[in-house]
Amino acid sequence: MDTELTPEERTLRARMAVQTSWANTLDPASRTAKARAAAAGRFEKQAREMHPDATDEQITRVAEHLRKAHFTALALKSAKSRRMKSAKRPAKAAA
Repeated sequence: MDTELTPEERTLRARMAVQTSWANTLDPASRTAKARAAAAGRFEKQAREMHPDATDEQITRVAEHLRKAHFTALALKSAKSRRMKSAKRPAKAAA
């Protein structure tokens, strides 16, 4: 029964399911197209709000910079989190 699985076993079962799902997908790009379009639209909307008189070419350029800034901010947040986690771990004894 599922309630008897350990957290590690549930993780393995979930990994197996996701790999099986992607194995059954011949065109991964089409599977994620809606999500990618929605994400791009979010940055374009923000660019249009920032620069309402800009041309489509300018909006595309600004949206790309907004996207890069967003992912750079995520990378910085991740690096800080990893550093804090490693600082909390006890140091391993040298062999």
